[in-house]
Amino acid sequence: MLKFTPILLAILYAVAMYHFSARRTARELDARSTELADPGLKKLTDRMAKALDLDRIRVNIYEIDPVNGLAAPDGRIFITRGFYRKYQQGEVTGEELASVIAHELGHVALGHSRRRMIDFSGQNALRTALAMVLSRFLPGIGPFIANALMSLLAARLSRGDEYEADAYAAALLHKSGIGVEAQKSLFRKLEALTQGRGGAVPAWLMSHPKTEERIAALDKLESRWTPAE
Repeated sequence: MLKFTPILLAILYAVAMYHFSARRTARELDARSTELADPGLKKLTDRMAKALDLDRIRVNIYEIDPVNGLAAPDGRIFITRGFYRKYQQGEVTGEELASVIAHELGHVALGHSRRRMIDFSGQNALRTALAMVLSRFLPGIGPFIANALMSLLAARLSRGDEYEADAYAAALLHKSGIGVEAQKSLFRKLEALTQGRGGAVPAWLMSHPKTEERIAALDKLESRWTPAE
């Protein structure tokens, strides 16, 4: 039993840190966000809400400059002030911003936040066990190899989540009559939109599928559907 103690402690630590991080994130978002009030965007979110049989979709503005969108662990949807500013300046269309909202809704609907907690806990435990085993054969570098392997695993899981959220968003945009083209056009714009931001790259461009691969996946999905009426 004692030999499994480090693994059990790693799992407990990971779960505790997740909940601590979630509470801290919620406090940060509460302090630095307000509900989005934009008539043009509301028309688009209302169309998506109707497609989902919801009364409305609440979107919040997070008062930071980097261009980004996020789904909080508590299910709330946010776009940053920097992203909204790009929309106001005409660099991003309303339909493109709606595709970001649809993508974040996908993360919420598909339970990615909860799944990531389980994944993170499991990865932490596996990292500890793997480091212990490798250290016996490769003293000094075993933990570094374990960390590298787990980083690759985490990136792969993250890419899987992004493809799922992309597919959810595409289906929602199609069903609501907004269309998938705005989703694809935003992917083409994002890298340029985030240049000069000191490395502040949106979450969906970090450890995620390449832009052309995501667009190709959307093309494949779209080819299966009849035009939205």
